[in-house]
Amino acid sequence: MKEYSQVITEKQDMTFLKWSHIRSSSGTAGTFLKTESVLGGVKKYYKLSNFDPVNGIVGHECVNELIVDRLLNILGVEHIHYELINALVEIEGKEYSTYICASEDFKKPGESKAALDDFYAVNAAKGEGRYDFCVRMGWQDYIDIMLAVDYLILNRDRHGANIEVLRDPRKKSLRIAPLFDHGVSLLFNCKNDDEARKFDVLEDRPCQNFLGSRSVFDNLSLIKNKRDVFKNELKREHKELLFKDLDTVISETFRDKIWEMIFKRYETYEDL
Repeated sequence: MKEYSQVITEKQDMTFLKWSHIRSSSGTAGTFLKTESVLGGVKKYYKLSNFDPVNGIVGHECVNELIVDRLLNILGVEHIHYELINALVEIEGKEYSTYICASEDFKKPGESKAALDDFYAVNAAKGEGRYDFCVRMGWQDYIDIMLAVDYLILNRDRHGANIEVLRDPRKKSLRIAPLFDHGVSLLFNCKNDDEARKFDVLEDRPCQNFLGSRSVFDNLSLIKNKRDVFKNELKREHKELLFKDLDTVISETFRDKIWEMIFKRYETYEDL
């Protein structure tokens, strides 16, 4: 397996990046900042964890992106790959030391992207449900995998713009983008170790989901062949790979609780 989702622990001066405010679409407090750059002909996208103008960077969504990246590597799921970078950034004239995540552009030359909710609104037949529309478009396997992943990580933010359709008019090609944007998942709303310890890892909390209901557990009922969703198994020995180089990034309490959450949910899914 090619090794992705690396952690750059040596501090990088990224103060040249200019951040744009993207209000959290999931209803969580604070602001998520994004930016992009082109270096050496390679376009990269960068994201910050939850930013509060008063308290600074208060979230750990960027770390979640890396953990989920590694989880999907293990399970054999196509997705966008992330780096986690120890960075010095500047926001509104003030410098912050934090971890940011970076990913490369997943569009091929000539492709344009459209949010799935917009694409569905224009192309769905009258009365056609969102899941059925995706099946008709040939995306059932992708959608089933996505629903299972969102259950494992308790993804709270799978709105219609977090699923993208890629089109190339010249080649007359149409495809759905690899899975991306998993920061608002796992223990993203736990602010400290005490909150993490108390977190019920199997609780079915309300989540945004364009294709199903607000219950990630109930959405599993949409999947036709649950046993065939993941190519590979998740095993206990994968814990070390999942949290490699993160011992100074998030606490042992968070690491243990996140692993408990992922593995218990995986076992629950396998027992369905």
